Amino acid sequence: MKPALQLRQSQQLLLTPQLQQAIKLLQLSTLEINQEASRLLDENPLLERIDDNANQTYSGSSDAEAPAQERKEPTETETTSRDDVPEWGEANFSHSSNASPDDEDDGYQEVASERPNLREHLLWQLNMCLLDERDKKIISLLIDALDENAYLSQPLEEIIEIFPAELDITLDDLETALVQLQHLDAPGIGARDLRECLTLQLHAIPEDVPGRDMALSIVSEHLDLLAARDFSKLKRVLRCDDDALRTAQALIVHLQPKPGMAFEHRAADYVVPDVLIEKVGGIWKARLNPEAMPRLRINQVYANILQQRGDASAQGMATQLQEARWFIKNLQQRFETILRVAQAIAQRQRQFFEHGDIAMRPLVLREIAEQLELHESTISRVTTQKFMLTPRGIYEFKYFFGSGLATDAGGACSSTAIRALIKQMVSEEDTRQPLSDSRMSEILAQQGIIVARRTVAKYRESMNILPVNLRKSL
Repeated sequence: MKPALQLRQSQQLLLTPQLQQAIKLLQLSTLEINQEASRLLDENPLLERIDDNANQTYSGSSDAEAPAQERKEPTETETTSRDDVPEWGEANFSHSSNASPDDEDDGYQEVASERPNLREHLLWQLNMCLLDERDKKIISLLIDALDENAYLSQPLEEIIEIFPAELDITLDDLETALVQLQHLDAPGIGARDLRECLTLQLHAIPEDVPGRDMALSIVSEHLDLLAARDFSKLKRVLRCDDDALRTAQALIVHLQPKPGMAFEHRAADYVVPDVLIEKVGGIWKARLNPEAMPRLRINQVYANILQQRGDASAQGMATQLQEARWFIKNLQQRFETILRVAQAIAQRQRQFFEHGDIAMRPLVLREIAEQLELHESTISRVTTQKFMLTPRGIYEFKYFFGSGLATDAGGACSSTAIRALIKQMVSEEDTRQPLSDSRMSEILAQQGIIVARRTVAKYRESMNILPVNLRKSL
């Protein structure tokens, strides 16, 4: 065959950099949006943050077109509705604020005091003890061998192999050091199992405390019966009545099975809501949270210089100016889309805001997508890591979506509402005769909600509610 040229025509979907950025910004959380804005502020001199305290107005028109957004098909574009959204412009992307976030005179920020961790606390106590340096060295090595729950999970026979031979440490020395470690001011630390941990804590309780001796007997010999809530057998083997067993059980329940958790440092997880939900004139309305929006605008000084220069050297600044305009416009469209989705959720779930989880209605992403004429993937991006502040607390957008189960009336009840009903039934049950999954299924059926026993069990487990045998009490 001879080589020949052929002309073929085909269609290919290409995402422009502007549209790629719009999609990326839509799926970022508020924290990530502010991090992205800070990065661009460092890289692009045409973009600046508004640091004044005056109220800013969205004014001016943009030279660049707003980025296209997905519809029901990825190839289509969508024009954002301007109803109930603020006006935006490239000159100002800001909100009113009582003070600048960078204002040094705004006051002193609270700085959390550092708490010592488990090892530091134990070493501090060890240094206060009147022991010789050799004993302190052995105990400090045992402290290093504790796990995050303050248990000594490694056998002493293995630990002794770590010590240098010239120290001449015997197994008796290690056992003595372990006893000294267990008597530091943190009862339960240095235990080798749960039974020993609880026993150490009970020994630290004064002997005249009611129920202490029986609690020691239960922990040392019958902990498996207590875990199984087999109170009948416990009373037989202990030869006690309900009141005595209840007193001993109360002591055991208030012990700490993981004493190391008291020294665990967990940073507070703060969430900045994107949207605020309020009731205005009897109607639930959504509005953007101004504190969640970066305060950005085009640097007019550089922009004016760029307009006066027409040489090739200004080409780089022209590109940065266009990128700054894209970023501001894409932020505008991001927040407008979030607001539209939040308002649609508020309309669909207004009964939730009135009555709580029990009134939550079934809702899927497709319903909001059809209502707003957006692609379902766009709704998925908007509802991920976006939060709204309501009179009932802060919720992620995804919290308001859930499947539904059929009712006798021919309607549907959301899974969130069913979970709320199960939680309510458990909180009101007689703990001496708790409700089984089958019984809760029957009660729901009496209310017209058809739920299988295994579904009740699945919902119960998702809420970390114990099974019926472990909820039973005296």
